[in-house]
Amino acid sequence: MAEKEDGFKIVSDNRQARYLYEILETYEAGIELMGTEVKSIRAGKASLNDGFGLIRDGEALLLNVHISPHDTTNSAYNHDPRRTRKLLLHREQIRKLIGKVEQQGLTLVPLKMYLKRGWVKIDLALVKGKKLHDKREAIKERDDKRQIERAMKQF
Repeated sequence: MAEKEDGFKIVSDNRQARYLYEILETYEAGIELMGTEVKSIRAGKASLNDGFGLIRDGEALLLNVHISPHDTTNSAYNHDPRRTRKLLLHREQIRKLIGKVEQQGLTLVPLKMYLKRGWVKIDLALVKGKKLHDKREAIKERDDKRQIERAMKQF
């Protein structure tokens, strides 16, 4: 977990999404959580890998995100780690996303989960899948950038 200067505390980051997808737009959304989930997130026990968003019946949902059960809570009161969670977005944002996801065939992917002034927020991205040659090109650009930085350090 990293602490930013703006009071953000990044809990989980989906670095693989930046490699696999081309990010078109990002949205900040709240998440509807249970108390034990908030405790686990504050402890840093959340994973966004394999997570994705859906829009169903006019609601934005977050699926397949793993939040570990809280350690000291009784199992009867604990939560299911991969349950479907509701995302809190404005109605206009949801309408805009419905059109793009259904008509253009784009996907909603969580990029990072963080704490902002005590609230759990998630950065949700509207993405398009990269082709294999795009991934290779991204790796090549990254390697070239590293080589240039190394060369500049020597001088």
